[in-house]
Amino acid sequence: MDAQKFVKDFADQFEETNPDEIRLDTAFRSLQEWSSMMALVIIAMMDEKYGVTLTGEEIRASETVEDLFKAVVSKVKK
Repeated sequence: MDAQKFVKDFADQFEETNPDEIRLDTAFRSLQEWSSMMALVIIAMMDEKYGVTLTGEEIRASETVEDLFKAVVSKVKK
């Protein structure tokens, strides 16, 4: 799985945030646009694009976009 594609897919879910602001090391919960609704949007995107279901707990345990990427990768390999 390509990390940069993952970052782009993640960034594409935000309407007001400049995609260039989002990188693997971005603390996504610090983004102004982040909310519980965005968490649901991200969960849906991961299911649709990667066939992976992340739980709310997995999102809460993640600090950066890279943490989310690693969580998805670990589920894709299973």
